[in-house]
Amino acid sequence: MLDLGPATRRVAQLVDGVTDDRLDGPTPCPDYAVRELLAHLAGLAVAFRDAGRKAFGPTTDTDPQSGLPVLDDDWRTALPRRLDELAAAWRAPEAWEGTTRAGGVTLPGEVAGLVALNEVLIHGWDLARATGQEYAPDEASLEASYALLAPTADDPDQRGPFGPPVPVPADAPLLDRVIGLSGRRPDWRPGPR
Repeated sequence: MLDLGPATRRVAQLVDGVTDDRLDGPTPCPDYAVRELLAHLAGLAVAFRDAGRKAFGPTTDTDPQSGLPVLDDDWRTALPRRLDELAAAWRAPEAWEGTTRAGGVTLPGEVAGLVALNEVLIHGWDLARATGQEYAPDEASLEASYALLAPTADDPDQRGPFGPPVPVPADAPLLDRVIGLSGRRPDWRPGPR
């Protein structure tokens, strides 16, 4: 078991730094502006919370690629709450056991927990970059994401969850290597505003 709390808390802290004038700005997710990224984070927090609880239904069965997510009006309070609920769900040992479902995909609980962590960590980086904030995930979360993503880097037919791995020097900081493995460029910055 791994505690998702440090990663979810770090992302929740970013919410305070998102000003309304940034909501339509670009993100490292080419199809998402900041508002869609925030909505995606809220949706994945609910989906993986319910996957951890094994509470199957529309929240665990909806493909995240089914359309652009819509940001709720109460996102500033709802997103941190949903992230807390996500971390709490995965503190239960039974969340990591057996099989579960998220995004319409059935997978082992232990894999789903790592995927949830990775989604929060990578999209947290996306949000920080898109809104000009510092981002320093905890070491345990970074190591878990690296372990999840590294096997895809050696197989040219594999791709990270967000695209083909981007080459990053072996001596780069662990965060940059994780971001590269995810299919992101660690040096991504939004264009001029």
